[in-house]
Amino acid sequence: MYAELKCRSNFSFLRGASDAREHVERAVELRLAGIAITDQNGVYGLPRAWEVAKLAPDINLISGSEIRFTDHSPITLLCRDRAAYGALTRLLTKVHVDGPDHVGIGFSEFMELVSALPGSGGLLALPDPDPKRQLEPLRDLFAERLYLPLCLYEDGLDSGRIEAAFADHQRYGLRIVAHNDVHYHSPERRRVQDCLTCIREGVTLDTAGFKLFGNAERYLKSPLQLRALFRDLPDAIRATLDISGSCNFKLSELRYTYPRELTPEGHTPQSYLEELVYQGAQQIYRGSISEPVARQIEHELRLIEKLDYSSYFLTIADIVRFAREKNIVCQGRGSAANSICCYCLGITAIDPVRMGLLFERFISEERGEPPDIDVDFEHERREEVIQYVYTRYGRDHAGMVAAVRTYRERSAFLEISKSMGVPVGTLSADALTQRFDEIAGDRKSDRELIDSIAEEIEGFPRHLSIHSGGFTLSADPIIETVPIQPARMPGRTIIQWDKNDLDTVGLLKVDLLALGFLTALHKICDLLGMDWREIPAEDPKTYAMIQAADTTGTFQIESRAQKSMLPRTRPENFYDLVVQVAIVRPGPNVGEMIHPYIQRRMQHRRGIPYVLPDPTLQSILGRTYGVPIFQEQIMKLAIAKAGFSAGEADQLRRAIAAWRSAEGVDALAKRLYEGLIANGVERAYADELFGYVKGYAHYGFPESHAASFALISYKSAYLKCHHPAE
Repeated sequence: MYAELKCRSNFSFLRGASDAREHVERAVELRLAGIAITDQNGVYGLPRAWEVAKLAPDINLISGSEIRFTDHSPITLLCRDRAAYGALTRLLTKVHVDGPDHVGIGFSEFMELVSALPGSGGLLALPDPDPKRQLEPLRDLFAERLYLPLCLYEDGLDSGRIEAAFADHQRYGLRIVAHNDVHYHSPERRRVQDCLTCIREGVTLDTAGFKLFGNAERYLKSPLQLRALFRDLPDAIRATLDISGSCNFKLSELRYTYPRELTPEGHTPQSYLEELVYQGAQQIYRGSISEPVARQIEHELRLIEKLDYSSYFLTIADIVRFAREKNIVCQGRGSAANSICCYCLGITAIDPVRMGLLFERFISEERGEPPDIDVDFEHERREEVIQYVYTRYGRDHAGMVAAVRTYRERSAFLEISKSMGVPVGTLSADALTQRFDEIAGDRKSDRELIDSIAEEIEGFPRHLSIHSGGFTLSADPIIETVPIQPARMPGRTIIQWDKNDLDTVGLLKVDLLALGFLTALHKICDLLGMDWREIPAEDPKTYAMIQAADTTGTFQIESRAQKSMLPRTRPENFYDLVVQVAIVRPGPNVGEMIHPYIQRRMQHRRGIPYVLPDPTLQSILGRTYGVPIFQEQIMKLAIAKAGFSAGEADQLRRAIAAWRSAEGVDALAKRLYEGLIANGVERAYADELFGYVKGYAHYGFPESHAASFALISYKSAYLKCHHPAE
């Protein structure tokens, strides 16, 4: 057996040539005892490695990082336990504190930090071989947790490396540990590694010289290969197993604790949430809460309590409260508009009970992941909200989510062409593709190779930027869960993970988004001396203008496609507008929903109603003339006609979104189809429904999101109709 303790992923930007998932998958194939993902100055790749490792119980995923110094050779740190991981992420935050262009730390500062950090006693240290490395102070600090890492590169210089390692072993009494300095999961990736090196160093393969590795040995090797390589040093192999056995921390131990300081004395977060929800309901419904509303509130509150999301709702409510106190226009969107609790808290503006929306599109017990509440703020003042969050929770407890910028097809082709020495000059990737034969000259034979390597790095991370509005917050210091680093935008700090990584690890985020039209809406209403929330509903003159496609300057319904459709669909009320916002999208188009909807709506307007033979189908699909425009309609069908629970129906929705072909139809979808047939739905109509539903794989709107946007669309149209000058 053997455990690989030093492994860079492609998140060691332009230094690693494999995805962390590829490393773990290969380690599982090789039956390694463990594998450490040790990206430079970060834990960027760990969640992706965890995606694979959590499904492979025989592999131990070790968390670590390679710390880069301004005055010392790198040191790899590995985590034995949760406390050690917290110490590592705090340390990595410090490494980045001077900004994105000054990453690193001084050796003396590192020593002071490690000696003072709680939990650092669980960190293992593997300093890179270097004649100038300071082993004596490191030994004094780490004691038996300090190892001498040794890699044999098979380049003719290994005997010298072994002698140097033995000299340090005898002088300092430190144990030698084997590793293979892994940069890619298989030897075939060596060519990718070389090209990434050229991109990083600004050279070509012909001029790179010793900047490139001398051979292709830095790949993930089998235990048999490592035992053969270290046949004279068996204890160096045993040391890898001892280290792996002592590193017991798993990313599943990261428990999210949402901020609870919003809860007043005498309340729990749940009891305070319930008080605020019922206060809001009393105001919205003017003291007369109907039985359906009360039943829905109670249903949602019980599920929120069971899943322990009350503090999350309180946090969003607090942010929205701040915005309104500062007269910043905001409105929730997305699946959160399915929640009566969000509506009563003032987060969203759509009454989900009146609209017949499905709460389980937002939260379900079976989904096993936290809810996602998106709130739009007027774009010119969103920064005030962002800075409020930083101030309210502190920089150690709040960070914006990263957005990972990756190589796309064109940029990958361009960069690989440069590394191969093709004189691209200032050509764009598109121009390079079109004119490759002309500029490549006698290098035409390289075109196939460039295409192949470019395809391999497509999707590789290039750098981190700021997510459009995602924040992660924690009652415990977030820097003990994921490092925080400065963004290039002044005043912003970001965590090292993106929204998908947060989902993998199970951490909550809030989305504070910017919407330009909310700024316009605010300015218009200020000119008119009115509150944007008081714009009259269902105005006939406004709908007449919309039907005439006089919608230039309005929100969401001013595109060419919308204008061409409006005179045919002729929206007459708010729900018609909700459908209008949703139907001009890729999903309905691919699913061929648009033509039947328009045809049946035109017949309806001529007095020929579209009535489904089944009352249940009519209640679910009647308003959209038998065409399932919205994801929630399919979920309701699954519940009413195929015996799905609400949570199972949400799982079905997610499965549908993954369809790409008929072969992609999974067991849940077949269960829906068979359930429809068994419950009296004609096979021809069931087939028709499935034809529509396949469009959702190409993006379909949730009804709640369409309703949130339709509300702004209507307000924009009303103002254009009645106050065009403003």
